[in-house]
Amino acid sequence: MKRFLPRSLQGQMLLAVALALLVAQGIGAGLALRAQNERESNAIVHALAFRLIGGRVLRTAEGRELLPPQGRRPRIARLISAPVSPLKPDDVREAGIEKRLEEILSDQGVQVDEVQVFERAIDGAVARRFLPRDDRLAQLRREHHPRHDRMIVAAARMEGEQTWLIARAWREPREPGFLRTLLVQTILIYVFLMGVIALILRRITTPLAQLTRRVGAFAANPALSAEGRVEPQGPLDTRSLIAAHNAMEARIGALLDEKDVMLGAIGHDLKTPLAALRVRIESVDDDGERLKMAGTIEDMTRTLDDILSLARVGRPSDPLEPTELSALVASVIEEFEDVGEPVELGETERIVMPLRATWLRRAVRNLTSNALRYAGGACVTVQREGRQAVIRVSDEGPGIPPDEIARMLEPFERGDPSRNRGTGGAGIGLTLARAIAEQHGGTLTLTNRKEGGLLAEIRLPV
Repeated sequence: MKRFLPRSLQGQMLLAVALALLVAQGIGAGLALRAQNERESNAIVHALAFRLIGGRVLRTAEGRELLPPQGRRPRIARLISAPVSPLKPDDVREAGIEKRLEEILSDQGVQVDEVQVFERAIDGAVARRFLPRDDRLAQLRREHHPRHDRMIVAAARMEGEQTWLIARAWREPREPGFLRTLLVQTILIYVFLMGVIALILRRITTPLAQLTRRVGAFAANPALSAEGRVEPQGPLDTRSLIAAHNAMEARIGALLDEKDVMLGAIGHDLKTPLAALRVRIESVDDDGERLKMAGTIEDMTRTLDDILSLARVGRPSDPLEPTELSALVASVIEEFEDVGEPVELGETERIVMPLRATWLRRAVRNLTSNALRYAGGACVTVQREGRQAVIRVSDEGPGIPPDEIARMLEPFERGDPSRNRGTGGAGIGLTLARAIAEQHGGTLTLTNRKEGGLLAEIRLPV
């Protein structure tokens, strides 16, 4: 059901208005039909009452014709009297008309013992008996609606009398083209009202759609220039929203620029003394101590590089370029194989897609290093699944407790509580890999394999 409903604001508003208008028109049509039926019923009741009251005053012998009232509607047949009621067992009595007819007769001072009102079809015998000419029925059929095939019959027995006065009246013909007029009116209202609402909604939704695209682009790349910002347009509320977003975007851009400047200064101020310190330790005579000091400096330099890279990953300076993904992953694996690391390149597929090769190479390198560090080996595959490219790095190590997987993706979190580079480093590698995957619009997930070990998956949209 939900997939058939419009998802946009404009579509949902138009659907809601259309349904509301349909309900309103349905109620209006029902009230109009009810009012028309009431008019028909009132015309019949008053016509029958007029004939019966007139027959009470101008009572004549049975079968003698009485002058009908002037006017075309309702058409009233002759009034007769009979010793018995014309009601047949299969006739259905109109209780509502009977009650109203009794009330009218009583108000006019005509007391009756019983009133019977029913509807009956007009056949040839009825037409010859109660209509002035045999062709009158055909004439009525030509002039009016086919509903003239039926008439309303009222039989009244006056108070203290045994004979019945019988009057007949045609049903008031329904206004011609009533439903057609109502349908045309509904269509015109729909066209006019829906057109006006569509124009108003378009004036609201068009700038909102532009703003949505801008927000998505800015979220993917905060380094966008100010030239692509959406100009305030539409109603006041929409213009205010766009203006507020532009101000927020400018503020975020300024903060990111300040952060980049600060990180550049930090990197320069820290790497320079580290380099100087690396030169000074060469004067240390003890080879063991010199190697330990050099390792410590190298750890500090790598940690600093990881921190600076993590801070800059949100605003990459290099553009996306078409890259063959399996070749990129293979080049990373070759780096590990060249130094004798037990890394295996598994099944791969050729996938060409826009990437930031330097960043993605670092993400694969971090995941592979993590597998080597904790499991002593790694297997890397590249496959295409639907509209996604999937890079899998699996190992046969101890894995990660399920309740700690989410924590391992946070900065400076790792399984080993130490910060020793040989047992796990500073805990930024997985966080940086996740940030790089998200930079490309993808995801990084960690799961424990059923056969043992950890599986890291980078999924990128192709």
